[in-house]
Amino acid sequence: MKHFENGGSDLEEGKMGKEKDKALRNNRDQALLSGLAYCVSSCSMILVNKFVLSSYDFNAGISLMVYQNLVSVSIVTIMSFMGIISTEPLTWRLVKVWLPVNIIFVGMLITSIFSLKYINVAMVTVLKNVTNVITAVGEMYLFGKHHDNRVWAALFLMIISAITGGLTDLSFHAVGYTWQIINCFLTASYSLTLRRIMDTAKQITKSGNLNEFSMVLLNNTLSIPLGIFLGFVFNETDYLSRTPLLRSPMFWLVMTFSGVLGLGISFTSMWFLRQTGATTYSLVGSLNKIPLSVAGILLFKVPTSMENSTSIFFGLLAGVFFARAKIRERS
Repeated sequence: MKHFENGGSDLEEGKMGKEKDKALRNNRDQALLSGLAYCVSSCSMILVNKFVLSSYDFNAGISLMVYQNLVSVSIVTIMSFMGIISTEPLTWRLVKVWLPVNIIFVGMLITSIFSLKYINVAMVTVLKNVTNVITAVGEMYLFGKHHDNRVWAALFLMIISAITGGLTDLSFHAVGYTWQIINCFLTASYSLTLRRIMDTAKQITKSGNLNEFSMVLLNNTLSIPLGIFLGFVFNETDYLSRTPLLRSPMFWLVMTFSGVLGLGISFTSMWFLRQTGATTYSLVGSLNKIPLSVAGILLFKVPTSMENSTSIFFGLLAGVFFARAKIRERS
């Protein structure tokens, strides 16, 4: 009887062990799949935008942003209506609270599109590192947050790589660099104000919470009328009435695909973050810039030099070093 009981216990433990191993393999597969989806969607979004702006020579960046956000709003609304996801209703109180950060959000998207038209993808990824520098300084002065020496060393390397990259850029364009610098300040401002606005917005929602889907819907919905207004200010309507691109079905297909990719980044980033964590997410985000930069140079046949390539690679490594320094700082 004792032998029989021991055998049954071993059998049960073996079964539990197999189930545990199966669950671990499933989690690992989910993490790998979500990370791959996040990397593909984020890289594809930038490359497709660059293709629309440069290869098609589309000169209505604000209208591109409006259409992409319209696609995102349509998909999220349909998914919410079907019960696949849950979103908060857009009340007037919520709109008033969220409007200031949405203005920054629209400026961030528009300046990113404007800069991408004139600057190659590799240099955009390097110059975006300047955002980390501005954010770190803003956190120090606004919130009294202190960073260790490793973080400041990484930020210093980012500044050096951005300067040397600009000086050695064979396709340097002053207008593009100006838009990108403005974009860095707006992106840093967005990240610094978002947390405070989110805390306020949560207090006036019905559920007391504001999930990522609600933020996507809120941001993109509010950005559409503001984008239309800016389109009139920048006189994009005149260009849109004359360009033959709007009569091309393939162009509309690429535009729609870019809108789906924009929403895909939101979904895959949430999925990847849920499967892994902030540490892995930030590190993969930094590593993801390396193949993106290489793909941007090769696909768009960007003229480059050994000095500029070295500066770009140096800047990308500085981004990875910064991510690792932030991980150690958190731990």
